[in-house]
Amino acid sequence: MTGHPRAALVDLDAIRANIRHFLRLTGGDVMAVVKADGYGHGAERSARAALDGGATRLGVAEIPEALSLRRAGITAPILAWLHPAGVDFREAAQAGIELGISSFDQLVAAAAAAGDRPTRVHLKLETGLSRNGIAPADYGIVFAEAARLERIGRLNVTGIFSHLSNTTPDDDRAALRSFLDGASGAETQGLRPPLRHLAATHAAIALPEARLGCVRIGIGMYGLSPFADRSSAELGLRPAMTVTGRIAAVRRVPAGTGVSYGYTHRTDRETTLALVPLGYADGVPRQASGRGPVRIGGRDFRVAGRIAMDQFVVDVGDHPVAVGDEAVLFGDPTLGHPAADAWADAADTINYEIVTRIGPRVPRSDVSS
Repeated sequence: MTGHPRAALVDLDAIRANIRHFLRLTGGDVMAVVKADGYGHGAERSARAALDGGATRLGVAEIPEALSLRRAGITAPILAWLHPAGVDFREAAQAGIELGISSFDQLVAAAAAAGDRPTRVHLKLETGLSRNGIAPADYGIVFAEAARLERIGRLNVTGIFSHLSNTTPDDDRAALRSFLDGASGAETQGLRPPLRHLAATHAAIALPEARLGCVRIGIGMYGLSPFADRSSAELGLRPAMTVTGRIAAVRRVPAGTGVSYGYTHRTDRETTLALVPLGYADGVPRQASGRGPVRIGGRDFRVAGRIAMDQFVVDVGDHPVAVGDEAVLFGDPTLGHPAADAWADAADTINYEIVTRIGPRVPRSDVSS
């Protein structure tokens, strides 16, 4: 056996192609979302590929994520929108990071961080998701103060935005109406930000009226579908990540042999067991024990028994396998691989979690398709 026992291959051409697809679909600007280490794909590589594909700006959750991209030499506009209490915005402002503002206190802190140039901010409105965002009751005071701070050169209000719940089209349209009402109130106070963004991948596809000239594309840029009933291929997207492991051991066992902790799987015949060195410490969900799909030697199998911290077992029957053979957990189904969605179904979760949770013991490698 040679090489690393586990790997996550990231197809940068797929990311570029997915961004180009959304540019054609929406006809506006694309903000590529690379939070959570690029949904597990690697933030820097994903950001560069997205910008190569035509994205005009980047989005992250937290300031340290944005600063890491700056230190990597990425100069494109970056928005960070989730901040802890009492945050000091000075380092971010000096690095030219655009700040999502969800309260009056954050607005004041952003203005205080301005140095020789105004701090660039995007006002986040609460429109029904009940998370962060300026409360509708506070719109007036925040808009008025933002306009004043912009006039005196402490702030540049670059954008106004919110998030949708993706519950039903009616729910999202109600949130869109609330957002547009809020944006109108901001304009009444003299704020005219060049960017309005509400739609992420789901609404960018399903709710054209929510595109507003700029969309935030997260899961879609990595080639995964935000819909339970529509595949990546049906949406014209290419999954970018393929996770594999090299079989570490093979043994022939008789009928009645227990497999892994708790013997939740016992062999019903003489069979071959293959050991794959990936486990829940690597992000393979334990909840998918006995159900997660694996492709070995052109055949599809299921995890046998419980997924352990570092490994799991596949019962391959009489299929020929050898130490060092490749086991594919998920990748692009059009290439014959199991889908990340299949692992999500097996673990009762969503494909976002499957890719994002792949841990640091699984080395990422760039590939081109």
